[in-house]
Amino acid sequence: MRRFPSLAVAAAALLALAACGSTDDSPGSANSSNSGPSGEITVFAAASLTESFTSLGKAFEAENPGSKVTFSFGPSSGLAEQITAGAPADVFASASVKNMDQVVAGGGATDPVTFAGNTLQIAVPADNPAGIDALDDLAGKGVKVVLCAEEVPCGVAAREVFSNAGLTVTPVSNEVDVKSTLSKVTLGEADAGLVYVTDVRAAGAKVQGIEIPADVNATTDYPIAPLTDSKNAELADAFVDFVRSDAGVAELEAAGFTRP
Repeated sequence: MRRFPSLAVAAAALLALAACGSTDDSPGSANSSNSGPSGEITVFAAASLTESFTSLGKAFEAENPGSKVTFSFGPSSGLAEQITAGAPADVFASASVKNMDQVVAGGGATDPVTFAGNTLQIAVPADNPAGIDALDDLAGKGVKVVLCAEEVPCGVAAREVFSNAGLTVTPVSNEVDVKSTLSKVTLGEADAGLVYVTDVRAAGAKVQGIEIPADVNATTDYPIAPLTDSKNAELADAFVDFVRSDAGVAELEAAGFTRP
């Protein structure tokens, strides 16, 4: 009978030692260190991704302490040219499969994945001075229409829309990217412009959006890939994964992008 108290004391001592040994190394302890990727990356992204990727970048940095994401937004065609010419970057998100293919063909990326889609919409100034109600109105005499340049994805899509609808529309200007096109409309320098649904939504009360019939509208896919010459491949891969995560998809859908 005298042996039982000794066994109890020994068991208690073993439990105490086990607790002490597991305190510092447990994943949830205050002393555990962040093992996620860190450092800096530069992301080249289509201009239409400006608002969404800016928000995703902040969320990604918050989730990965010690990381910093710098964005360079612009026309996908121009960004692809910069990458193939050797511009330093870590990730490319394009508004066109064609421009991503250009980068892949040049050895700048491998295995891109489509993460979103987009469609076009007519944007008119908030007060719609030209009284634009439908796509056909853009072919009217004296209507000032602004488009993205022909080589830019939103310009390619706009011309596809007019071709599908059998309309001849001569733009008063061809802009470098979708944001420049939208700016002409918000400033009242054009009666209408063809931009992405997401850009109309981002502009808020500055413009009105007019739907384009689905049977003549054009869509575009958005591929993303880490770049071959990235100086921080781990962080680049992590950012691509974050864009494709549930949080990334939710942010993109809230902005008006569609699932791939």
